[in-house]
Amino acid sequence: MKTVDLRSDTVTRPSEAMRRVMAAAEVGDDVYGEDPTVNRLEAMAAELLGKEKAIFVPSGTMSNLTALLSHCGRGDEYIAGQDAHIYRWEGGGGAIFGGVQPQPLDFEEDGTLSLDRVRRAVKPADHHHAVTRLLCLENTQGGRVLPLPYLEEAAGVASDLGLAMHLDGARVFNAAVYLGVPVGEIARHFDSVSVCLSKGLGAPVGSVLCGSAELIGRAHRWRKVAGGGMRQAGILAAAGIHALQHNVERLAKDHENAKLLSSGLGHIDELLVTPARTNILFVTPPAGTAPQLCKALAAEGILIGGGEVIRLVTHLDVDGAGVERTVSAFKRFFASRGN
Repeated sequence: MKTVDLRSDTVTRPSEAMRRVMAAAEVGDDVYGEDPTVNRLEAMAAELLGKEKAIFVPSGTMSNLTALLSHCGRGDEYIAGQDAHIYRWEGGGGAIFGGVQPQPLDFEEDGTLSLDRVRRAVKPADHHHAVTRLLCLENTQGGRVLPLPYLEEAAGVASDLGLAMHLDGARVFNAAVYLGVPVGEIARHFDSVSVCLSKGLGAPVGSVLCGSAELIGRAHRWRKVAGGGMRQAGILAAAGIHALQHNVERLAKDHENAKLLSSGLGHIDELLVTPARTNILFVTPPAGTAPQLCKALAAEGILIGGGEVIRLVTHLDVDGAGVERTVSAFKRFFASRGN
């Protein structure tokens, strides 16, 4: 029986077509800038995002880290959401590597940061304070897509405050497909954008950081310092190229499957279900039942995350049949508890 893994869109495996282009990739030493496939991926990503340059790195965490270190110096500060990945889930890398202080703010209900709060969070020019340099947004945020008018307004506020803007765009292609716009329409508001290739796009590893030539030049040094300089990385970059060529438009199918999953689970009285947000939804089972639910579903070949509020994520390895199996398994679990 095929496993239905809804824990994350990072669990996808490269397709046979992707494996073939990886095996055939032309390679060189990327630390010397001599890997033609890496160079091709970076040029492709920069063009898609509307930026001068891009750099290929092993992970989204390293992409965000090199962005922080390239924008900020020791004693500087960045503003981000309280639950933002760059602040909460990346090990405090900016503080550890660069002495960069975070200023977290609560997200609004739609995944945005209140721009009034951003204004108030910026420190005055005073030697008592860290120097606020950077505003970090996340798109998608818990599956929520930031509205284009908000991005326009945020860029204006950041400019007025003298802040650069970084986008943790791990799932920015999901946002672009959802909005029906080229990804560059989102990216144009930011000085740097991090894009993950190994989530819904289906590559096995890697992210790209896109920005100005000057910023990416600084990022090259920080990638090296952080241990991210790779050699014959074209084998991995080939997967990223294939992902950008073949797996962007199909993200709409993941969004559709998430809606079907949300709708099906919404008919179970015991569950509190949030509406699907692109390819992500959240379900809250009755208190104390999550561990048993997780175990029961795993016995049927369905993997879900832990916690009292459970995140479910659709991706290219979850089809309509997998959604139906999942809904049925949830129903059986709660029916058995009622007997």
